[in-house]
Amino acid sequence: MSILVGGGTGFIGRYVAKLGARKGFKVISVSRKAGPNCLTWNDVSRAGLPDDCVAVVSMSGEPILQPFKRWTEEMKQIIKESRVDKTKLLRQAITSSTKPPKVFVSFSGIACYKPHLTREYTELDQVEPYDFLSQLTREWEDAGRLPEGGPTRSVILRTGIVLGNEGGVIQNIKLPFSLGLGGPMGSGKQWFPWIHVEDLAGIVLHAIENDQVTGVLNGTSPNPVLSQEFTKAYASALHRPHLIPLPSFVVSTVFGAEAGPVLLDGQKVLPKRTLESGYRFQYPTVQAACKQLVS
Repeated sequence: MSILVGGGTGFIGRYVAKLGARKGFKVISVSRKAGPNCLTWNDVSRAGLPDDCVAVVSMSGEPILQPFKRWTEEMKQIIKESRVDKTKLLRQAITSSTKPPKVFVSFSGIACYKPHLTREYTELDQVEPYDFLSQLTREWEDAGRLPEGGPTRSVILRTGIVLGNEGGVIQNIKLPFSLGLGGPMGSGKQWFPWIHVEDLAGIVLHAIENDQVTGVLNGTSPNPVLSQEFTKAYASALHRPHLIPLPSFVVSTVFGAEAGPVLLDGQKVLPKRTLESGYRFQYPTVQAACKQLVS
C-alpha cells in the first residue's frame, strides 16, 4: 500500500515519510525531480496515481517565511501556484483514477482565522478572507475538496506554526537563541498557535488510518501560548537567557511588511475536531516540545 505525498521531500514531508514507513506504508513523494520513491509532477499529470495508492497527501508549498525575500507580485504567484495548482493537480489525479484512493489529506493554514488577542477559534468557526494569506487559504482549501459522496474521503488540515529543527521558525531563531541573544518577538503578547512537526505528521497518518476522519482539522497544539511564552520556553530549554527582545520593525525588515505579521500577529486556535477524532498529541505543551527540540 502506498501513500503519495505532494511536496513530500520537504521539512514536514520527511517526517510523514518516516512515520508512514514505520506503519507499513510505502511513501512516494512528488517533487520537481525524480528519485528513489519520488515521482515528478509531470509523472503524476501524465500517468496518474500508483496502482496501489490508498492515500494522497497535498503539502506542497513555497516557504512563507524567508529572510529578506519580499512578497512581490511574482513571489505571491509562486506561493499561490505551489499550493493551489499542485493541490488541483493531485485532485485531478484522484478524480480520474479507475481505482481512487481511500482518502485525500490536503494541507491548508490557520491564516483563515483573523488575528485577535482574545477570541478563540475552532474548526467550527465561519471564516472570511481578509488579506492575501487568508484569500490564498480559501483557494487552497477549495482546491483540496472532493465531491461529497464519492469514494475518497476529504480531509483539510489547517496547520499552525510548525516547530522542528529542520525548517520553519526554529530554523530562523535557533542561532541567536543558542548564542544567548533570544527574547520576545514584537510585543510578545500575540498568540502563537504552534504544533510540533512530529504531531503534524501524526495527524496526517491518523487521518489516513481512521475511516471516520473527514472535513477540517486544525493542526495546532491543544495548548496555544503567547509568543513570549514560546520564546521563553525555547530559551529555557537551551539554558540561555531570554532578555533581548526582537522589535517589530526588525521582524518586518527581515521578513517584509506582509510576511512579518505571521510572527507579529497571532490567533488562538484550538484543535477541537482533531481531538474529537481521537488523536492524542505527543507534545501537548510547549515546554515538552522545546525540550525535545534541543535534546
